[in-house]
Amino acid sequence: MEQTQQVLLGSAQQRSMLGPDGLIARTITETTDRMREVRRHLHRHPELSHQEHSTTDFVLAQLEDLGLAPRRLAHTGAICDIPGSDPTLAPIALRADMDALGIPELSTVAFRSTVEGVSHACGHDVHMSAVLGAATALVRVAGAGALQRGVRLVFQPSEEMHPCGALELIGQGVLDGVDSILALHCDPGVDVGHVGLKVGPITSATDPVRIQVRGNGGHTSRPHLTQDLVYALGSIVTQLPAALTRRMDPRSGVNLTWGSIHAGSAFNAIPSSGTLEGTLRCLDHDAWDRAEELLETVLADLVRPWDVEARVTHDRGVPPVSNAASSVDVLTAAVTSVLGREYLDPTAQSLGGEDFAWYLEKVPGALARLGTRTPGGRTYDLHMGDLMIDERAIGIGASVLASACVQRDLVAT
Repeated sequence: MEQTQQVLLGSAQQRSMLGPDGLIARTITETTDRMREVRRHLHRHPELSHQEHSTTDFVLAQLEDLGLAPRRLAHTGAICDIPGSDPTLAPIALRADMDALGIPELSTVAFRSTVEGVSHACGHDVHMSAVLGAATALVRVAGAGALQRGVRLVFQPSEEMHPCGALELIGQGVLDGVDSILALHCDPGVDVGHVGLKVGPITSATDPVRIQVRGNGGHTSRPHLTQDLVYALGSIVTQLPAALTRRMDPRSGVNLTWGSIHAGSAFNAIPSSGTLEGTLRCLDHDAWDRAEELLETVLADLVRPWDVEARVTHDRGVPPVSNAASSVDVLTAAVTSVLGREYLDPTAQSLGGEDFAWYLEKVPGALARLGTRTPGGRTYDLHMGDLMIDERAIGIGASVLASACVQRDLVAT
């Protein structure tokens, strides 16, 4: 494993074994097995959003073992500072999300989830392990007097739920005095050893949408004496997403997709109420800002012929993650140092949502895509119970994050 890890870490890092990057490389190599054990422990014991109590306890214990003084926040979150040698410099932050998903694990690995119906199907166990690995390396760098700027570790609960954990932690001051913030997200469509980066929007705005429709029900033999609610629902399902694409700039990537529709319980009775639930996604921040008002206007126009009452609940979920050029430069330098520039990949903007976006509304930062696919192997997908991660990605993620923290001021100069 260690020999393979060293190959993946590339010749660029091995040519510079002196200084902070060299110390990071040695630390990651020495602690590869430990990082894998940490990930497998977290994988075995997943916890849902706002329920990450044991996960937080475990993370706190790992940080305390490094001689650090972490603090619990938001009941199931944690923050921890690694001091730098220059207290006049604001710290850079590293964020890891902690929650699992209510998805049964389908894999048969020895360390599969022990919690029925819950699994780390989005790779948050890898994110936590990589940040803990980076912390181990940065503590050694700091001990050698080579960490100029301090580092703030942010372990965030409830990324998968609305309301999200990012806003809760921001409200508790995790970004106070912070210079910038970085994070990784597993990408099972990218080979392990590669990292994807993009300046500007890299994810989509993602909002839950719920529409409730009410009318006078009745017998299906007399639809003219009722307000045919099911017919109205069918019109909303097909026409509302289509109308939005014609009322908004197509470059904004607006997409309304339904996940749930419920109405009635008998084949010969028109119900008096029904609901639709789905997700509204926008690639563009300006489009996201005007989507709610337009959604209500278009819905009212659509249901008018059916004379039913329709009410939309549009919760503002998360804006697009928009990577700052300065932070992408820092991560680019880190990937180049750790792996070599040929392992840095361009990446497309995704329609997925990520509450890391809220941090970037406050401070500059960037989210990178961490390759987790075994070269030549199957391409898995996130939020699927059979997700498999090439565990070499943990050490690579840890190395890139740790290197970014020491590269921050080198890039700036």
